[in-house]
Amino acid sequence: MRASISTPFVDTRAADLVWTLDHPLVDALAVRTVEVPGARVELRVLGASHQVVVRPESDGGALVETVACLPGLPGGLPDSADRPLRGVGDYRFDSLVESLSRDALARRVDRLHREVADSPGGLLVAFPGDPLAVTALHLAPDSVGNLHWRTWHAYPQSGELVTTTARVTP
Repeated sequence: MRASISTPFVDTRAADLVWTLDHPLVDALAVRTVEVPGARVELRVLGASHQVVVRPESDGGALVETVACLPGLPGGLPDSADRPLRGVGDYRFDSLVESLSRDALARRVDRLHREVADSPGGLLVAFPGDPLAVTALHLAPDSVGNLHWRTWHAYPQSGELVTTTARVTP
């Protein structure tokens, strides 16, 4: 799903992003809900940031992954993190920040448009002001009940592309 919005992006660089599993839900600019065996997953785009919400069918808990600029919290994403989450499963998070030329960033954003926007588990939001200012999320469950998603946050003003990968194993 591709969404165009009129709200400008507010995050300005990768170093300002924070990763957390305990932040409350934030009003989203765009949401895609995907039903998968055993869970409902919300892909939520914030102001150039994201939340992924996993609600298992069993009433055991929920996962709220937030990657965003959060007031009062120092920026910086972990390279990786593992957490057991009661009622949800084992969770793994990885992140990568790349510095790219404008041409290289344009090629990557073009590929995201092709691969994510029309996928049944995809959500891509283009922000006004720069065609390279996008946030994209892609959910890819597997046949044995594991959930896997990737996100991309493109910051054309700083030439950065942040890619995160997460996996939940029930």
